[in-house]
Amino acid sequence: MSSVTTRNPSALQWLWLSLAIVVLDLGSKALASSMLSYNLPIAILPIFDLRLLHNTGAAFSFLASEAGWQRWLFVAIAVVVSGLIVHWLRQTEPQQKIQAFGYAAILGGALGNLFDRIVHGYVVDFLSFHYAGWYFPAFNIADVGITLGAIALIVDALFLSKDRSK
Repeated sequence: MSSVTTRNPSALQWLWLSLAIVVLDLGSKALASSMLSYNLPIAILPIFDLRLLHNTGAAFSFLASEAGWQRWLFVAIAVVVSGLIVHWLRQTEPQQKIQAFGYAAILGGALGNLFDRIVHGYVVDFLSFHYAGWYFPAFNIADVGITLGAIALIVDALFLSKDRSK
């Protein structure tokens, strides 16, 4: 007698978004690394440059000036968080699209930057916004995914999770 196990549907179907972010991120970083000179800006708009930078720290160059131990700390954090996100995606119902988008976008960004840390020892950044001598920290496509994912999760938590609890 064969038993058929039914699997509860989950938001794991959103892993395509994670993969798309990783591919766009790594492709754009490879292109930037091959076409840009380090720290030499190429003006695109009055407030936007392409500027190749290597960040050994975390967001906003946090711990970038340390001796190198931070690389493996950030690798470990990214691995643990990525595992948690996959678990949360598995627990998320497919109709919770904003939450699923948020998790998948953060996962894609985390994996893109994780690849850089493991392979290069730093994260490749190349998008640079500035105004009147003030420079926002340079970032990359992975960072965009993480930011959009975080915004989606905040919107979900503040406005949509209440609807689900009714």
